[in-house]
This record gives sequence, C-alpha cells and structure tokens, in this order.
Amino acid sequence: MNFDMDYGLDGEDTGPRVTIRNVNETTIDFLLSSTSLALANSIRRTMLAEIPTIAIDLVEVESNTSVLADEFLAHRLGLIPLSTRGVEEMIYTRDCTCEEFCDNCAVILRLHAANRNSDENVKVFAKDLFCETVGGQQIQDPRYGHRNGAPRDGLSGAEELPPRGQPVIMDPKGNGALICQLRRGQELRVRCIAKKGIAKEHAKWAPTAAIGFEYDPHNKLRHTTLWSEGPNAKEEWPESKNKDWEEPEQEGEPFRYDEEPTQFYINLEGTGVMPPDQILHAGIRTLQQKLAMIIQQLGTTNDSGHELAPAATDNGGMGGMSPPMAANGTAYGNGNQTAYGGGGGQTPAFGMTPAYQGQQTAYGGQTPGYGGGTTPYGGMGGATPYGRSGY
Repeated sequence: MNFDMDYGLDGEDTGPRVTIRNVNETTIDFLLSSTSLALANSIRRTMLAEIPTIAIDLVEVESNTSVLADEFLAHRLGLIPLSTRGVEEMIYTRDCTCEEFCDNCAVILRLHAANRNSDENVKVFAKDLFCETVGGQQIQDPRYGHRNGAPRDGLSGAEELPPRGQPVIMDPKGNGALICQLRRGQELRVRCIAKKGIAKEHAKWAPTAAIGFEYDPHNKLRHTTLWSEGPNAKEEWPESKNKDWEEPEQEGEPFRYDEEPTQFYINLEGTGVMPPDQILHAGIRTLQQKLAMIIQQLGTTNDSGHELAPAATDNGGMGGMSPPMAANGTAYGNGNQTAYGGGGGQTPAFGMTPAYQGQQTAYGGQTPGYGGGTTPYGGMGGATPYGRSGY
C-alpha cells in the first residue's frame, strides 16, 4: 500500500513535512523533510523510548510445575505485546490514588493451563491469556468474543486493536507468542497485572521493534567514512535504496563543509501494540508535550536557574519562612533577642554576639574564655564538680 501524501507538523509550508512512502499493519516508511538533524533525531528517540504503552509488570504465580522457573516465565509474560487501545485514559500506577491498583491504572490477565493425561506436550500460547477487571469481571468485546480473533471487515487503525490489555495476536494460526510447554501432570496458573509505562523504564513497554534512520544517501556531506580494500569505496559499498530521492554529487562539484542535512528517511517497525502511523503521531505529540514543559519551566526561572520571586504574601512578600524586618534592616537587630542571649543591636554575623561580650548566654552562666566571672562549674581556676582544679 503506497502513499504519496505530505503532512505538515505545524501546518505551515515552511515547517517540517512528513511524506509517507509505504505503510502496512506493522511498518511505516516515511520521509521527514524541511527540518534539522536535531529535531529528526529527537522524534526518533521519542518513538523508541517515550511513547506510553501497556505491558505485564507484576506476575503472581499461583502454581507452576513446568520446567521453567518463575522468573523465566515472568520475563516471557512481560514481553508479550498487549493492546494499547485507550492507553491515554489510563493513569500511571505511581500517580493513581488507589491503594494497590485499580481499573484506572491496571489490567488483570489470568492464565490457567494443565496437562492432565496427554503424552504429548501441551503448548501454552498468548491466546490462552484472558483479561478481567480488578473486581474479577471478564473483559469482552462483541467484535472479538471470548478470545482474540480476526476483527470484522471495515475496521482500521486503533479500532483493529482488541480491548485494552488483550494480547495482540498477528500470526496466521492465531496463537500468539509461545509461553511454555507442559508435560503430563504439569500445570501453570498465574495472575498478571499489566500497567502503563514507557520504554525508558523497561524495554517491554517499547512500541517499536526497530527504527531505521538515514540521511544523505549519496554521502555528499562526508559524514560517513566508507572503509574499503580497494581504491574506490563506492564500488564496494551497495547503493542506498533512498538514492533516487536526492540528486547525486556532480563531477567537480565543490564540497560544502557547512551544509546540513534537511531530509531524513525513517523506516519504523512496530511490535503490534499500536498501528505504525499512530506511533508516529504519538511520538510527535509526546515531543510537543516535553517542549511545552521546558518552555513553562523557562518562564518561571531566571538566567541562573532559580525560580522567580513568588507573588507578594501577607508577610510583606517575604514568604512564609521570612522573619519580620527590623528598623535597621536586619531580622535580629534593633534590640531583638538572639538565640545566644540578650540583644544589643548586633547580629551574630556582623558583630560581637552576647556570648563574646561577657553577657549571659542562653545556656546560663558566662562563657569561661571570653568573659570574666564564674563558669557553671565554679570560678576561674577554682574547683570543678570533681573537686580538682580545671587546670
């Protein structure tokens, strides 16, 4: 299925443009033009690691007599692609107000398989997982019935996906990923909790299997060094499949060291958790949200990175922790009592504190080193509480 349509990211002729060259149920091949290398790479990295999806995060093993360890099974279950239909409505578990998990932040999947008396191994597939709510009510969709199956004709995009959290099955036999095999007398019973997340936390939340990224197919910018055994590297290296989309370098054409790439060829392969065109739209939307947060933060901080002064409060605009200002400009001056004793109009930072003036301190008595008189343990040179001289 070929497309020759342009989509402007910002709705202007001078902004970035997306030309979809080919798309099917798992891959999309498009050209991103009229933009910089930094923005194109940012979109690529966002599609790889920051699009929210759903994956099994917790596995409660109720019974496992198979040859696979519990940890091995939990890892395999976590990598099964699950439908992201309605993932925007889900809440991250860390942001949800429930005590453990609820229908707003999690999907429950159950699996119960056993080999009672068959000599042949019983294979357990992803199709054997069924979804239910936290309360135990089974999740069904009239288009798919009790188990996953082929959707009715006329559905496309997100509508082709099964209900939220259901395993995505795309193989011709309709089995899905193989989980394990059970011999006679072996049983597997697990309860899985699927949550919303991104691939930065774990690769199981990645919506893409791989992303091909190329620019400058004729290597006119000399960003790639082609190693070769002979004198002519171009004869040993195959030509790029994108070479027809740009003019090759002409004989005798001067090299422009300051030229920058403006066209980028991206080939995206999804895992099936969402249509590939939705991965592109979700990546652009996620990047826009991140840039909006940066702009918001820059609007509330100064050049040194500190937050701007808040609005005036009832305490003279100094904030809740600011002490009242005295007449001489300090918080402790003008005869105010300090933490170390009587006042005197001098602050501890810019003058002699009461402890250094021979005055009474907050702990009683006078200090022995900086004022005359008696210490809490006796007079200077007198007897200590143990009956001997201090020196």
